Amino acid sequence: MENIDINIDKLELAAAKLRAISHPMRIAIIDLLSKGERLSVTEIFESLNIEQATASHHLNILKNKGVLCSKRDGKKIYYSLKSLTLTEIIECINRCND
Repeated sequence: MENIDINIDKLELAAAKLRAISHPMRIAIIDLLSKGERLSVTEIFESLNIEQATASHHLNILKNKGVLCSKRDGKKIYYSLKSLTLTEIIECINRCND
């Protein structure tokens, strides 16, 4: 049997990202941003019909785990996905439930 080299740091990072997206509202945010546009906090919470504080909380978690990136433009902060890979994972999970 071949010895498999496991990188624990990479596994921990992957697990942290999966935990970050494992909330329905965060999946909704990722889905919203998967269209390729960068959106402001206001656009996100209005689109999802949630409170601004709730949106900010979830956006902060996703940003801190490396799922989203943000850029300030004047008084507004715009969010976008760092990679579309997580949206592919979510789409795969959704196909498994069909």
